[in-house]
Amino acid sequence: MTKHVFVIGLNDLNAERLKRLRGVEDVKFHPLLSPAQVSETQDFDIPAMLAEAVATLDAHDGSIDAIVGYIDFPVSTMLPILCKKYGTPQASLESLLKCEHKYWSRSVMREAIPDHIPKFTAFDPFDETALSKIGEADLRFPFFVKPIKSSGSRLGFRIDSPEDFDFATEKLRAEIRSIGEPFDHVLSQAEMPDDIRAVEGHYCMAEQVIGGRQCTVEGYVHDGDVVPYGTVDSIRYPQVLSFYYYLYPSQLPPKVQEKMWEITRTIMAHIGYDNAGFNIEYYWDEVQDKIWLLEINTRIAQSHCDLFEMVDGVSHQQVTVDLGLGRKPDLPHREGPQNVAAEFFYRVFFRDATIARTPSRAEIEVAAEQVEGTRISSYVSKGMQLSELPEQDAYSFAVASVWMGATKQSKLLWNYEQVMKRLNYEFTDIVE
Repeated sequence: MTKHVFVIGLNDLNAERLKRLRGVEDVKFHPLLSPAQVSETQDFDIPAMLAEAVATLDAHDGSIDAIVGYIDFPVSTMLPILCKKYGTPQASLESLLKCEHKYWSRSVMREAIPDHIPKFTAFDPFDETALSKIGEADLRFPFFVKPIKSSGSRLGFRIDSPEDFDFATEKLRAEIRSIGEPFDHVLSQAEMPDDIRAVEGHYCMAEQVIGGRQCTVEGYVHDGDVVPYGTVDSIRYPQVLSFYYYLYPSQLPPKVQEKMWEITRTIMAHIGYDNAGFNIEYYWDEVQDKIWLLEINTRIAQSHCDLFEMVDGVSHQQVTVDLGLGRKPDLPHREGPQNVAAEFFYRVFFRDATIARTPSRAEIEVAAEQVEGTRISSYVSKGMQLSELPEQDAYSFAVASVWMGATKQSKLLWNYEQVMKRLNYEFTDIVE
């Protein structure tokens, strides 16, 4: 019998990836809500989106075998609500929020892995005394601030002075309610301790600055068994917080990766997260030989899909679909055509600008042809403002991504340079 899997925010690219997964010959994939509704905007009306999703599911003539997604907020937080309603496998809302609500997450980490987290405190960015309260929590300059619920690196700032804090809070006050208010709706559906409920959706976190070589451990939990299955390095541009590329497999020492996997098993079991994929971002401080846990994301990293397909033979959406159907993921290992693979981010480091020129589709195709297997996504169009791009960090704008594989890392970097020589973007009205 055909199994019906509903995918929140399904786009054409991922529809093609899903067809290449293992064991999907009897699966029919259905889109649930559009990509524009869930990822191409900064305004999320979660009650309206849930109502539309329920109407679509109720109108479906057939079984509802799985409801899945691989996108951050708001998709990740809607999944437990929908899956509970229709009886399909997914982590509980409370266990998911113990990962996504950054203050609750740090609180449970403090219980299970206290040696691997920084000093932290929550604060209200609309509180004029917030900076002094942060100091009372034993946090000194420099420290990092971010919303208790964010997506990507949006609204994250390094604070080195009171002036930096003033700049960050001005930005936070202007934009944080676009995430905070819909997140409050999700929080209202969950059972939470009183001290956690007091930290509302518009609150922020202040944390001790941590650093080192950054990576992401991808994993899943199936019937209580926590399974890390891959580590991806996150390489930043020099002297800034913006990502340059993601590299798979990780080049970190095996003993460091093994320790990260051990920490991963400990914290995910402690949280009680089950029957869903996740990824955890870590730092390894080489000087102190110390591992820091940065944050937990309750989904596979969509940016890593092509990397796993190139190196292991199939996108790790395999994890999402198999778990959604209640089965143990059938994920291959090192069966792909490449030894290493990466997603590169082509960025511009302006405050804002107008896009005066973008590569044509033909130019993008020619650029991709420079290296077999390369895929390029351009995120901008002529005439738009960089500030219109959703989900950007505070320091740059990613105007394109390039996915490619190679036999070794040095060849990968050389290949990327050859491809980028063929792509021509131009900008006017630049705000430095």
